[in-house]
Formats: sequence, structure tokens, C-alpha cells
Amino acid sequence: MEGGAAVAGAGTGVQDRAEEFEQLRPLLFSIAYRILGSVSEAEDAVQETWLRYETTTTRPDSLKSFLSTVVTRISIDVLRSARVRREEYVGDWLPEPLLSDPYEDPARAAELADSVSMAALLLLERLSPLERAVFVLREVFGFGYPEVAEAVGRTEAACRQLSARARKHMEEGRTRFDADREAREELAARFFAALREGKVEGLQELLSADVQLVGDGGGKAPQLARHVQGADKVARLMAGAFPPVFSIGTIVDAREINGQPGALFRDREGNVAVAVLLDIVDGEIAAIRSVINPDKLGHLAPLADVWAMKDEWNRTRRG
Repeated sequence: MEGGAAVAGAGTGVQDRAEEFEQLRPLLFSIAYRILGSVSEAEDAVQETWLRYETTTTRPDSLKSFLSTVVTRISIDVLRSARVRREEYVGDWLPEPLLSDPYEDPARAAELADSVSMAALLLLERLSPLERAVFVLREVFGFGYPEVAEAVGRTEAACRQLSARARKHMEEGRTRFDADREAREELAARFFAALREGKVEGLQELLSADVQLVGDGGGKAPQLARHVQGADKVARLMAGAFPPVFSIGTIVDAREINGQPGALFRDREGNVAVAVLLDIVDGEIAAIRSVINPDKLGHLAPLADVWAMKDEWNRTRRG
């Protein structure tokens, strides 16, 4: 990267390196997570970046540029193999939920917030690994084209083309979320209250006409539904299913997830069973996404036994 050229023989102590690396860890994780859509894979990419930096015998001019290049290249390689696995995934694939983005930059707050939403991450899935990496570095984090070119191993001209294509795809499918955070949280609270009451009409008035309900169990957990669309269908399905869920002691822990309103559903002991995220557009809920695949929730908290919860839920419904 520009300013990232290595200087031979300019070593530094392991402790100094570790401290310097920790200062940049939030940025490196945030880059990797947006490229990969996976918390666990992003953490592995950051750890591999540290191992490579720890053993290098050269000192880069710009540590930020050097480490960003390393984590980007690792993430691109991981994504290429991950895309094959995702094509074989059971049901709808959703990114791993992220409760808080560790990297903050007031100058790019809007780009960072938009890019971490589930809707944006799913749009990024449509891009090639190179387009995705270029978009993340250039449009989200504001790296210059010389730096981006070094990171992905392409010319600046090629990166400009990749960026333009990626930006066009992202703009065409971009969801324009409601900007008023307080209003979004209030609507989300009404939604979860309506779930508890199990009233179809109460849910319908909160949903957009073409609302989508998408569930990601990955074939490893019971789920309400994989993909349902339409306010009436979604409202009736959820109104019938959720009152028994609450009757077995399920706790709704309202949280902001991937920058949008949502909640963690926990069992009586507080273990996480499912993460539910809401897309709120024009004062209505446009999408409801639930992640129940245990492989995607372990980083949040200890996991609930969702199969035992399902058995208890079924007994309650029959009763």
C-alpha cells in the first residue's frame, strides 16, 4: 500500500508490536467482517494477520496500510472458499449477528453504519470477492486507490472499475432505513409486544405489505420458517407461534444488532436461542430476519438448548 512499503532490518520488540497491533485490531476486524459476513471468520483472519506480523523481519512505513493489506488478502482467500460452502448451505444463509462494531470513525459514521446492516451484507454477497474487498476498503473505510490496489493486487485503474461496478450494484439494492433511531426503537418495542400478545391485527399494522420473514437455521436448529412474504401470512404465522414461546419463559432482550433494532431471545437461564433483526423502512417493518443456527450465535453468549425449548413449546401448544 502507499506508505506501507516494508523497511528491512527495522525490527521492533514483541511487546511494542503487540501494543501497536491491538490499537489497529478494531479496524482490522471491521474490514474482515464486512468482507466475510462472519464474526468467527473475521476473528480468525485478524489472528492470522497478527501471526504474520509477529514473525515478519521488516518494519512497514505505515503499519495501518500494511496490516489492512494483510487482513484483506486473507479475507479474500477465505471468502473464495466460503462461497462454495454457502452455495451448499441448508436454507437461507444470513451473516453472523454483530452486536457492536468495534471500530469508530466520526468522519465515516454513516458509511460504517450502513455497511454493517444485514441488508447491506446480503447485497455484498452478490459481489465478487475482489469487488467486495474494493468496495469495503474504498467506499466504507475511505482508503485511497493506491492503497486499495496494493491490498487486492490489482492496478489502480482496475480498482476504479471494480469500485464503480460494486457501487452501482449496492446503490441499486440499497435499503433506505429510517434515520430516526428513537422512532425505530419504539416501533421495534411495539412489534415484540405484539408478538407476546399474539394478535394478528396488532402485528399487521406494523408490517409493510410485502414484508419478508427469513430464518437461518442452517439445518442445525428448529426454525419457524425459512422464507415467508406478505403482511397477512407473516402476521398469522407469528401470532400463532409466539405466545407459546413466551409461555415457556422465553426472555426478549431488546438490542441493536448490526446497527438495526432487534432482540436476542433467551431461555429462562439467559442463554441465547435466536437473534431477531428488523429492517424498518418508512415507519414499517420491511424485513424480519431470525438467526437460530447455533454456529452463528456462540460468540454472543452461552447457547440455549433450542431442541428442548421446541419440545416444551410443542407441549404448551398442544395443551
